[in-house]
Amino acid sequence: MIADHSFTHTSQTIAYTTSGDGAPLLLLHGFPQTHVMWRPLLPALSKNHFTVAADLRGYGESTKPERVEDMSFRAMADDMVALMASLGHDSFHVAGHDRGGRVAHRMALDHPSKVRSLTVMDIVPTEHLLTNMTTDIAKAYYHWLFLAQPAPFPETMIGHDPDAYFERCLLGFGKASLEDFDPELLTLYRQSWRDPDCIRTMCDDYRAAIEIDWEHDRQDLDRKVTCPALVLYGQDGAMAKLLDVPATWESRLDNMQHAAIAGGHFFPDQSPDATQNALLDFLKTV
Repeated sequence: MIADHSFTHTSQTIAYTTSGDGAPLLLLHGFPQTHVMWRPLLPALSKNHFTVAADLRGYGESTKPERVEDMSFRAMADDMVALMASLGHDSFHVAGHDRGGRVAHRMALDHPSKVRSLTVMDIVPTEHLLTNMTTDIAKAYYHWLFLAQPAPFPETMIGHDPDAYFERCLLGFGKASLEDFDPELLTLYRQSWRDPDCIRTMCDDYRAAIEIDWEHDRQDLDRKVTCPALVLYGQDGAMAKLLDVPATWESRLDNMQHAAIAGGHFFPDQSPDATQNALLDFLKTV
């Protein structure tokens, strides 16, 4: 499914697709995927929601910025708020997996009146992860440190065989095999991550996390997200094995529910029915 719409905000063009009718629901993918990760869930989510699945800037069919600072979670969140406003939605539900969850968290802090509910999938807060980095976490999530190295070192290494590197990422953060991913979606991911500009901007995403987003989050340590929030995580994922995921969010979310889903980091691909049911059950309570 190629994005059938585009929207330009502050010189960045955001690719997205829409479906369904009802309360607006923004869906944000993570690394190293694109908006098509949501395709298996859209039939159920779109029954009672107007869904918007968008490519984050730097990913998929969206613009690839030239500067590290343009890949901050704050910049990405601003894109999505502007996108939803352009569609006539001044407030909306947002659900994000991986990097999309971090963008959604930043959005809820920066634009609290816009976010009706927040769902984050298989992440702990950025500030918590970086401030409390242990050897075990660094080993499991080494890519945070590798991708953040100065250009063009990681880009050059990845560019020799993008499929080998990014497929390893799909398998390396908890229980997963390539068979867990829809073959058509894998083809679309490969088309995206083989683009040298996409490789560069994905590296810049991780550079920005350490150089920019970490400080933004430190500045907001005394603030809580006040809207209803759902924390979903893979019960067999690396984060669940290393951390008490819900506990890392307790001081950040004022009104939190949480649930473990069968699978690893990419549990939306491994357990789409359980993922959509957990999200829909939560949205019914909001």
